Amino acid sequence: MKLFRSPQFLVTASMALFGTIPLFVRFIPLPSGEIALYRAVLATVLVGIYLLVTKNRFSFSDLKGHLILLLVSSVALGANWIFLFEAYKYTSVSTATLSYYMAPVIVTAVSPLLFRERVTPLKVVCFVMSTLGLVLITGIGGAGKNDLIGIALGLAAACLYATVVLANKSIPNIDGIRRTFLQFAVASVVLVPYVALTGGFNLTSLDGRGIAALITVGAVHTGVTYCMYFSGLGGLSGQSASMLSYIDPLVAVLISVFLLGEKITVLQIIGGLLILGFSLLNELAPYIGKQKNIKEK
Repeated sequence: MKLFRSPQFLVTASMALFGTIPLFVRFIPLPSGEIALYRAVLATVLVGIYLLVTKNRFSFSDLKGHLILLLVSSVALGANWIFLFEAYKYTSVSTATLSYYMAPVIVTAVSPLLFRERVTPLKVVCFVMSTLGLVLITGIGGAGKNDLIGIALGLAAACLYATVVLANKSIPNIDGIRRTFLQFAVASVVLVPYVALTGGFNLTSLDGRGIAALITVGAVHTGVTYCMYFSGLGGLSGQSASMLSYIDPLVAVLISVFLLGEKITVLQIIGGLLILGFSLLNELAPYIGKQKNIKEK
């Protein structure tokens, strides 16, 4: 039982579960915006229950001066889901996921402008090589129209997720799980008029399989999994958490190839390795630098 409560297990399991989301989204015949809405609502309820049970409360005074950032990050979170779910409809899960994982690189590229972070040669190399990986994923001009649309949607989702990450860096008073609950709640409210004005509400059109898949995406993949992730995150070093986060795209690619039967070329495999490898190297760079300084001392 200790294994299932260990930080390593909780974060590893949550990352693996995140990677299976595309498989379930494929079985939900609803507009992407509507899926995002129900996901946000279900997640809000479950994470809210978790906060009540664990007595992890917060004061609204913590939000003072951060309301605009909270609103921006919440809208970006909901829109990020919409674009990513839409990307799955136009291209393979592996291509959409690998395009989406340009988000860490985008954060690195923007951070020097917003937070005056130092640009190191290693960060430049990581950015260039990850971008090269994205070019290889497109097939260097050989991708079809739908694939290119899917890649563009995946990149749009990556930009929106990068917005969430950057906004969160500027909201230091609220820890991860409480901030995520607020973002889910606000995203739920914001997505209601969006869905009403675009495709309307079509929940009653779902069959049993669609309802089961929707509940799984909202309750398990978002509510339960986020609680697992944040419960385990506090017991891990930043380096370990960064490394384990890449289980998500690896699982998604494996599902794309072996369960959904989607094709992936050698160039796309190389491109994916470049994106994931150099994105991971970019995240581990601060820890590598610390270890180097310790040895020099």
